[in-house]
Amino acid sequence: MSDADTHKSKMQKLQAEQKRKIAEATDPGRGLVLVHTGDGKGKSSSAFGVITRALGWGHKVAVVQFIKGKWVSGERQFFNKLGSVDWHTMGEGFTWDTQDKARDIAAAEAAFDKASELMSSGDYDLVVLDEINIALRYDYLSVDAVIEALKSRSQRTSVILTGRDAKSELCDYADLVSEMREVKHPFKSGIKAQRGIDF
Repeated sequence: MSDADTHKSKMQKLQAEQKRKIAEATDPGRGLVLVHTGDGKGKSSSAFGVITRALGWGHKVAVVQFIKGKWVSGERQFFNKLGSVDWHTMGEGFTWDTQDKARDIAAAEAAFDKASELMSSGDYDLVVLDEINIALRYDYLSVDAVIEALKSRSQRTSVILTGRDAKSELCDYADLVSEMREVKHPFKSGIKAQRGIDF
């Protein structure tokens, strides 16, 4: 058998297996829960990519930012120009900048109240909870409360939760967990964050 024939036979078997898996897959009849975590860059960026995909299908989207505060980002400017994403920046900045635990907890709780309202409203196909895992890591929020809010969300609504150090209970509950792994980072070589690449 020639290399071409061997390759074709291998791909036919792979195709048949993929078709079988697709035929056996079912629609859950509800939105999914996705967790983007890990120590590498790209967790929020990936979520914003999913927002673009959702908007392409005419879906209604909301974002709640738990940490980034007044930091001006390219993605927020872009989606504000479109006018098609309900955007709520509720955090007051990185925890090492605020240095006020009570204030950080209050900001996280206010953001979580807004997130719970959006998730349960039935108005959204996708809600992104940007950097909520950081609020959970510092125990500004209870993981049990977050999971209860996810369980109480509208059947229509998918949710993406971003940020490093996602709680194991949250990962167990989620439908998809993606971990970004840092291999190399320009900041460690003394290169400052770049507009349009990092924010």
